[in-house]
Amino acid sequence: MTLAATELCLRAAAVTLLLVLAASMFADFRNVLAGRLVIAFALGTVAHAVTASIGAGPPISVSHAPLIALSTGDIVVFWLLTRALFDDAFVLRWWHGLIWAAVVTFSFVNCMWIAPSGHAQAAITTVNLLTLVFIVLAVAQTIGSWSADLVERRRRVRVFIVVASALYGGMNALLQIAYAGSRVTVEWANLLNAGVLAAIVAGITWAMMRVDGADLFAAPVEPVIANAQPAAMEEAADQKLVNALMRLMADERIYRQDNVTIGTLATRLRIPEYRLRRLINQRLGYRNFNVFLNNHRIEEAKAALADPAQAEVPVITIAMDAGFQSLGPFNRAFKATTGVTPTEYRRLKASAA
Repeated sequence: MTLAATELCLRAAAVTLLLVLAASMFADFRNVLAGRLVIAFALGTVAHAVTASIGAGPPISVSHAPLIALSTGDIVVFWLLTRALFDDAFVLRWWHGLIWAAVVTFSFVNCMWIAPSGHAQAAITTVNLLTLVFIVLAVAQTIGSWSADLVERRRRVRVFIVVASALYGGMNALLQIAYAGSRVTVEWANLLNAGVLAAIVAGITWAMMRVDGADLFAAPVEPVIANAQPAAMEEAADQKLVNALMRLMADERIYRQDNVTIGTLATRLRIPEYRLRRLINQRLGYRNFNVFLNNHRIEEAKAALADPAQAEVPVITIAMDAGFQSLGPFNRAFKATTGVTPTEYRRLKASAA
């Protein structure tokens, strides 16, 4: 079998797996944001698998350029997917779509006008440097959010998905940059690219099959401060630890501390981090450590906002006292929990008094 035929088979295998993955996600998780982003990412990767070429290739046709543009925009979807995977409360904003549209448009312009005008090397290099920027953002998001994920069964799978995708994207971008000035198609590089893509797609598909989809893409659940399970169903040792944790939160208000982490609480309770993750997730019903902390902070803020004696205290002071670092995250978390802004909440409580 020739190199070209082998490459074509690998591309076809990757496309088939990606379409199966997208269909599976659509059937089961089309109503969950992370599931929809997986579908979009899979379809964008299909466009990449069909159009990716290292070195010189045939002139780009009008029908081919949109596929290349969608392939380039897929890196923005990948960045958004990393955010949704590690934050069940993540929501898409209008400017996310604007970023995606800008990258897609820039890629299309590159294909149709910049590259054909004799600036192919600069066009290819610019697009792939942009790709590397989004890969760095996605990896940084993963590193920053991974420790807050309380669902043990999905943590490693999510990291594998992000790291494997980032490694392939980085390899492809570097190969594109390295051979941007080549006047011939680099067959071995295209074969390597297709082989690594097929292997990673197969690995991600296999990894996702090993984890319950409800764990990986479940919709956010309503957290509670009180015990989520009847006391009779809880083991005595776990209940003792849960009680100790709640004393830290209620009496010492440890959530007020700067940069408090799950490691901080585990050290105070003298237990391993993995056990504390399991307690907060399975006993208290939380899927994310930051949501657990913010729920306690918001409860304190709600009490302060409803207190007539604190009617003149600025909202930002109440937010900072409760442990938030700035007003923006506090306002968003407060409205997501209560359905109203802090100012509206204070006004409603004053009217009801």
